[in-house]
Amino acid sequence: MSKVAVVGAGKTGRGFIGRLLKEADEEIIFIDKNERLVNALNEAGKYRVNFFGNVREPLVVDNFKAYTWETVSLDGVELILVSVGGQNLSDVGENLKKLLDGNKHYYIITGENASNPSETLRNAVGKENISVSEATVFCTTIEENGLDINSENYPYLQCDADLLEGYVPAVKQIKPIRKFSNFLTRKLYTYNAASCVIAYLGWVKGYINYADAANDEEILKLLDENYKVTNKVLCMEFAYEKEDQEEFALLSKKKFCDRTIVDTVSRNARDPQRKLAASERIMGPIRLIHKYGEDASVLEKTAAAAILYRAEWEDAWTKIQAEKSPEQILEDICGVKSGEQIFDNIMKYIEEIRAGL
Repeated sequence: MSKVAVVGAGKTGRGFIGRLLKEADEEIIFIDKNERLVNALNEAGKYRVNFFGNVREPLVVDNFKAYTWETVSLDGVELILVSVGGQNLSDVGENLKKLLDGNKHYYIITGENASNPSETLRNAVGKENISVSEATVFCTTIEENGLDINSENYPYLQCDADLLEGYVPAVKQIKPIRKFSNFLTRKLYTYNAASCVIAYLGWVKGYINYADAANDEEILKLLDENYKVTNKVLCMEFAYEKEDQEEFALLSKKKFCDRTIVDTVSRNARDPQRKLAASERIMGPIRLIHKYGEDASVLEKTAAAAILYRAEWEDAWTKIQAEKSPEQILEDICGVKSGEQIFDNIMKYIEEIRAGL
């Protein structure tokens, strides 16, 4: 039995990564900046992961200790899994820099669906004795009251094999994959883009429950239109087999429409400023679709809805909306210049949505 550190003890860190490590019989060290959460984990000594639809028996996760950055030691740790928001990776790197033993090599895997998270973390740590890979998270996890988690029964954490420089984790649930950057883009443009279609267009229609939005007849029609064009351009760009990409997309649709997965529109719509970034899950596939002369109207309508999205708990986004017009958001955040066809298309949808709100 080895010891694995997990940075970030939120729903993904403890509900997915922690669960996989428990299944592999690993000793877990959770590191989190939230002292209250750290204390709660240590006091309880265990928590339970329940699975949507009761597809399997709940799993009790134990054999862990939780620490803040001020109290943790990485003695006996070789593998570090990082599950924090992309905006927090630099802070994680600064903290790791203080803790890493210069006489040993560490293997770090990020589990954040963001652009180039491994590079961001590697630069923040700034040391040579690390190999930093990145993983993509397919598993949906929802926090219950207390420490317990509701989770999809997804069995693996796929990561970039090339960035691990030959290292193969002993945890069989961690799957290194070659040419991972293409795989990550494929996932971002297929899974994450479709999720945004449901979340932001669902918000426009007043949905709260995510599965209700996903099963809305009008949204389903738009979702299928988006899958069709996205599948086509991804196959053209990366030479994927048509049937393979269609199956990949269908898996995401089945997940999103599954009513046993309890989720909310607001959770999937959070941080629109990140999701609207130029290389992210909305604007990235829009650019690719335009590259091949195809119709990006579904994602352009989604971008418009995201720009208009409002939620009282989205403090950072509310501040951006107060300071910038939609036109400025398109230019400054989305990277779309006035005069581009994409700019005009999205502004048209903004006016249409505004008229209906």
